Amino acid sequence: MNGIQTKAKVILAGAGPGDADLITVKLSNALQSADVIITDRLVNPQIIEKYTKADAKIIITGKQGYNEASISQEEINQLLVDYARKENIVIRLKGGDVAFFSNVLDELIALQKNNIPFEIIPGITAASGASAYSGIPLTARGYSQGVQFLTFNPNSYYSPERWKELAKTNETLVFYMAAKNVMDVAELLLRYSRKPDTAMAIVEQATTIHQQVHISTLKNCNVDFAGKQFSSPSLVIVGDVVKLHNEFNWFEGNKEGSIFKELTAE
Repeated sequence: MNGIQTKAKVILAGAGPGDADLITVKLSNALQSADVIITDRLVNPQIIEKYTKADAKIIITGKQGYNEASISQEEINQLLVDYARKENIVIRLKGGDVAFFSNVLDELIALQKNNIPFEIIPGITAASGASAYSGIPLTARGYSQGVQFLTFNPNSYYSPERWKELAKTNETLVFYMAAKNVMDVAELLLRYSRKPDTAMAIVEQATTIHQQVHISTLKNCNVDFAGKQFSSPSLVIVGDVVKLHNEFNWFEGNKEGSIFKELTAE
């Protein structure tokens, strides 16, 4: 296997949506044995502080939309290969879950191409965290029988036919990476005949002490959210289930700021 010893392995793991206590027992055990941890920006630093061994090498490979300081996926792939070849147990730590809108496929291909053993540890995705900590069940009898997970950013493209489907469905829509373009989401859904009074929520930094939940409707969000800058990560939820927030909200963020550092170019 190209000189790779049996000790060498890459673990692709989800660190959850923010709350450091929401990681799995399996990830906790893996972190305590890892030699190298290659972590995304949207991983609570407390997870590294609490669970890693003292001599572990920590590499922050932050990725942030619209930010030129982001490290490329090719560089991350190479880091995984290089450190595994040095007979290390390497953890590639991602915010949320590795299977939801991450570049895990690129990393899997790089590892397989280089004959490097790997395993995958799932985590709680942002949608689950935001739903639970905002009191907005993503499906609920009488409100929604299904949910769709999507992304929306300047690089996203959905055909007019797809927007018509999204506008006409009664299912909950969860948009990752959409907070900066939430007005465009609302405008497109309205254009293709989604009901103007459809409820919408933006959940900032879900499950952390900085969580904030902003409620509006498709027709009013351009006024309610005008001039607001939403901290990353933020999730957009569209659908009747958002109406349940006021009744079942149990968690209140109580601090300004962010646990996630913004990237800056050197």
